[in-house]
Amino acid sequence: MKPVVSALNAWSCVVISLFAIVILSILGSLFGSNNHAYTGSEGEPEDGPAVAASIYIAVLVYAGFFVFCGFQAYLHILDRRGGAISLR
Repeated sequence: MKPVVSALNAWSCVVISLFAIVILSILGSLFGSNNHAYTGSEGEPEDGPAVAASIYIAVLVYAGFFVFCGFQAYLHILDRRGGAISLR
């Protein structure tokens, strides 16, 4: 199987997706717990769990990017070694 994206794009996507998953998970847990710093002041959303649900959907999207780009990076590693089955 051949990679679809370049190695630089694949590794960049892996790193960015990993940071996004961590940061959005923290934000989602803060909104989900109705933390007063995020839901208690003026101009902030009143329904923290609803905001947390939409953030967790974004986490799932980034997890999909992480898996796809990680697989692409793995294919680049295999391609550099000479294929899935190396005769060396």
